[in-house]
Amino acid sequence: MTTHPPKVLITKIGFDGHDRGSRVVASFLRDAGMEVVYTPPWQDIAAVVKLAMEEDVDVIGVSSLATDHLIVPKLMRALNEAGLKDVAVIVGGIVPDADEAMLLDAGVARVFHPGSALDAIAADIRRLTDARRALSV
Repeated sequence: MTTHPPKVLITKIGFDGHDRGSRVVASFLRDAGMEVVYTPPWQDIAAVVKLAMEEDVDVIGVSSLATDHLIVPKLMRALNEAGLKDVAVIVGGIVPDADEAMLLDAGVARVFHPGSALDAIAADIRRLTDARRALSV
């Protein structure tokens, strides 16, 4: 179990401005005792990587309601290049099955679809955080 709360970056990359779902998830995670860093929509990959590094986050949650999840593999490569391959990435939103397989192959830890239980999201973030922190011991 973690000794301090998970630190989660909730963001939207690309041009998808629909942020209601990401705001709901961020609020729930904060209420669940996690430290949440929230960005407004329209972030570019370099900014997300920089913020993840500066904030020393355990998990990055990317919300996608358009097709912006298709650029997540570029985010995964940028995280690896920045030495942040231990930061888990989860994606939530409208993700077709074929795209989900592509995201998982790119290294995304989990994909959450609309209607996913908020408790399940929080539990997975805690599990991913525990795994990350165990590696650094």
